[in-house]
Amino acid sequence: MSTLYTASATATGDGRNGHVRSSDGVLDFDLAMPKELGGAGGALTNPEQLFAAGYAACFHSALKRVAGLQKIKLEDTAITVDVGIGPLPSGNGFGLSVTIEAELPGLDEATAKAVLDAAHQVCPYSNATRGNIEVTLNLA
Repeated sequence: MSTLYTASATATGDGRNGHVRSSDGVLDFDLAMPKELGGAGGALTNPEQLFAAGYAACFHSALKRVAGLQKIKLEDTAITVDVGIGPLPSGNGFGLSVTIEAELPGLDEATAKAVLDAAHQVCPYSNATRGNIEVTLNLA
């Protein structure tokens, strides 16, 4: 693979209750563990939200690219990504699950499903998680 761009971020402090900062300073904020995982929760973000946001944006770009290549016009689309975290069945650590919900108004179900599946094949996040994380694709 020929790398076109590299993002860099550093975590400091107490992990999930620490701080993250991107190398360019665009991201620069504290984190808090969600209440569901035993933390205080509150108005701070967490790694699962960051992963969900990145995956949603990346998948949406892949969806628009695939549709454009197929000459399919998309309007008012939205991608929602839910990232779940829980203990692995083996008891050795935690794992993630992902559900991607696509809002593709104006497309018939067969076309929408085909575009959704094609985007899942080209999205870098989907390629990185394939075989490692359970990913479910849904049409809204």
